Amino acid sequence: MFLEIQQIKKHFGEGESRVDVLRGIDISIEKGEICVLLGPSGSGKSTLLRCATMLETMDSGEIVYLGKKAVWSDENGKLNYADKKDLKEIQSQYGLVFQNFNLLPRQSVLENVALPLLYAGVRKKERLERAKEMLARVGLEERIQFKPTQLSGGQKQRVAIARAMVSQPRLLLADEPTGALDTRSGEQVMELFAQLHSEGVTIVMITHEPEIARHAQRIVTIRDGRLEQGGFGECRTEQEGDAS
Repeated sequence: MFLEIQQIKKHFGEGESRVDVLRGIDISIEKGEICVLLGPSGSGKSTLLRCATMLETMDSGEIVYLGKKAVWSDENGKLNYADKKDLKEIQSQYGLVFQNFNLLPRQSVLENVALPLLYAGVRKKERLERAKEMLARVGLEERIQFKPTQLSGGQKQRVAIARAMVSQPRLLLADEPTGALDTRSGEQVMELFAQLHSEGVTIVMITHEPEIARHAQRIVTIRDGRLEQGGFGECRTEQEGDAS
């Protein structure tokens, strides 16, 4: 398994204002699949992704990437994390794409895409060359010196995807990547995902849109913080997906 999520629980607030957002979620992601987490707004999908990538601290559970534990709770309920070296290796395995793009408005498109390589210690010449290559792949080679404010929503999302993939991760995690886009821009993003998948990238995508979920090989349905179906290996064939 590429990614294993085991018995994740998460709540916000305390006392009468407490909300249990995740109530013991189990999901396994196989290498090379496109998996969609489908559910209505407020079902816990985004919180689950944030916990899986350690952007959010879970209450309890276990996250495993390629057989290596990233974070887990012991028998006393205490959270434990892999050491810095292992965490860095684990985090290099995935790229993140968000609905609101998360681009730096004062930086150029090229600088935004090159940013993960800067954090990774890649020299300037190499990181700019690699960023240019990724922007060419998403069809924005003529926009490299533009600022994000000069781009359409669809173009911003393609920049965000280029940034997520510039480090050549094996797993792409996308939270509502088409949620802020018009229909045509959303289709272009899904075409790009299909191309990345054909090249061996494993993709996990959050959406509440059934038409977007149809692009998946497997659909995991989440409602009210609980898994309803699809957590382990219930893959649909391409023919089944077309017929639904």
